[in-house]
Parts: sequence; structure tokens; C-alpha cells
Amino acid sequence: MRLTRVGSTKNPIYRIVVVDSRARRDGRAIDTIGQYNPRTEPSFIEIDAEKAKKWLAEGVQPSQTVKRLLAIKGINN
Repeated sequence: MRLTRVGSTKNPIYRIVVVDSRARRDGRAIDTIGQYNPRTEPSFIEIDAEKAKKWLAEGVQPSQTVKRLLAIKGINN
């Protein structure tokens, strides 16, 4: 579970996706579970809690950034 970058130059918006660990950063995603925009004040974080919990229960390891975003939204590993 990690971030993939979308958006224009100097305006990053990220999708929170489930991918194979060997895939590229912006490669094909298995499932998209949310999005994150760090440029707004406050930062926009939207995560589908049911999907996130389902993938975590199946053993998906979130990246450090995604782990922090999940904690902010109150979704425990």
C-alpha cells in the first residue's frame, strides 16, 4: 500500500493504492483506496476505511507515509 503521484507539474496529488512491491511508483495498481492532497490547507485525505481494513487484514504492508495517513484517519493496522 503506497502513494502514486497524479496531478500536474508542481501540483502533486496522490492516490493511495495497493500494488505489488516490485511495481513502479506510478505503475499498475491492484486497487485504489483513497487520495491525498498535501497542497491544500488543511491537507485533504480521503480513504475508504472498509477497503483499507480489508487489505490490511490480508497482510498488505503500508509504506511509512500511508501508515501515517491511516493513523490520522483512525484506521489501525
